[in-house]
Amino acid sequence: MKNYLSIDQGTTSSRAIIFNSELEAIVDSQIEYDLAYPKDGWVELDPEDIVKSVEKTVSNVLKTENIIKACGITNQRETTIVWSKKTGNPIYPGIVWQDRRTKDFCDKLKLDGHEELVSEKTGLLLDPYFSATKIKWILENVDGAKALAENGDLLFGTVDTYIIYVLSKEKNHFTDVTNASRTLLFNINTMDWDNELLKLFDIPKSMMPEVLSCDDNFGTLSIDGNEIAIKGVIGDQQAALVGQDCFNQGDMKSTYGTGCFLMVNTENNPVSISEGLLTTVAYKLNGEVHYALEGSIYSCGNIIKWLRDKMKFFNSANESEKFLSKSGNSNNVLFLPAFNGLGAPFWDSDIRGGFYGITQDTSVNDMITAAFLAIAFQTKEITTILEKYNIEIGKLLIDGGMVQNSTFCQILADTLQKELVRPKNVESTAIGACKVAMIGSGESLANIQTKKLSFVPNKNLEQEYLNKYNSWKGYIEKSLRD
Repeated sequence: MKNYLSIDQGTTSSRAIIFNSELEAIVDSQIEYDLAYPKDGWVELDPEDIVKSVEKTVSNVLKTENIIKACGITNQRETTIVWSKKTGNPIYPGIVWQDRRTKDFCDKLKLDGHEELVSEKTGLLLDPYFSATKIKWILENVDGAKALAENGDLLFGTVDTYIIYVLSKEKNHFTDVTNASRTLLFNINTMDWDNELLKLFDIPKSMMPEVLSCDDNFGTLSIDGNEIAIKGVIGDQQAALVGQDCFNQGDMKSTYGTGCFLMVNTENNPVSISEGLLTTVAYKLNGEVHYALEGSIYSCGNIIKWLRDKMKFFNSANESEKFLSKSGNSNNVLFLPAFNGLGAPFWDSDIRGGFYGITQDTSVNDMITAAFLAIAFQTKEITTILEKYNIEIGKLLIDGGMVQNSTFCQILADTLQKELVRPKNVESTAIGACKVAMIGSGESLANIQTKKLSFVPNKNLEQEYLNKYNSWKGYIEKSLRD
């Protein structure tokens, strides 16, 4: 039996897991790191923290198992790093996908009538979420950066690209189609960097990495004297789609990590929906491109982290389940989950979070339940839009760290009135990275079966949860107007 290394580089931690060819986890290591918030709406990270955490976690697992067939990498998308071609050193901290500093520039592009062109080419919206305006901001705000870029001395990459550049033996400047499709610079119809978009954002093409299929050869990972072929790269949400075996038309998953991302496979058809959902590349495997629709929610697991670290309501994320009402009763307390604005389908960068309905009778349990309900309600916003376009949701495959909370899973099932299916191993992003590496190594996934657990909605609670959802939606709409 062959072993595969999966590197799962997330927004607040890096993880390395070794799987066998039956997709059973053998050993894993995880290291958290801190984000920085220099100004309201700004979110940054130190690229060195990423490299060190990846090196350390990989080193840890290789102490147990060091005969590895291949490596797959999955990563937080859109996060932007610009570095010197000569030194390999970043010229500015990484600007995280949650960052909203380029909102005014995005608004100007919209006013100037560019959003339709951008959407047609990329499937995305003009929003600070994506990489292009982050690159432009760095070039315009770091001394000398613009001239260096024009001289071909700067390189851009999302996190996958930077990891490969720093930690590959060949120092390759590569990315895959899924990460490229989240930059606002990649044409998902021609599957290449788009010269018109590069000109619009004033970004030299020489900064862009070479774009490969998810199952291509990305070079050789070199850590602690170990050399492992990198045979797969895929953005984290697309990795979860692959990890959950969503390979066919209409297959749908929702990942509950730092943010929440619902994605449905539309196969070779790049479907466009006007209500704030994104059209994106699902993957390119075995030479075939699949597309997906995605609903992106900014705040999810980071809400639970805030309740733990800032509010001190509990000591660990697992402990939060003890405070969560099994019936979803928040005592009429509502939560607005907008630390850095709201994502799909609202796409509002200015709004900020808050609680509504707090009285002297309000308890910690009520506030925690309200926060979890807000996550479930955001998911309902997206599934409602999909159903409007006749995209049927028979059941929803769920994954990510938050779905280890079974009470939350049941609340989510009751809110959506859909059956939820949770895999035994909820780390679907890491499994997806392993799968693309296996495919890139010529392996077949046909005979691999994974164990799953279902959460069936309580039909008797349908109206009760609908009333709660409508109250929450009214609160959100009023907050957006104000």
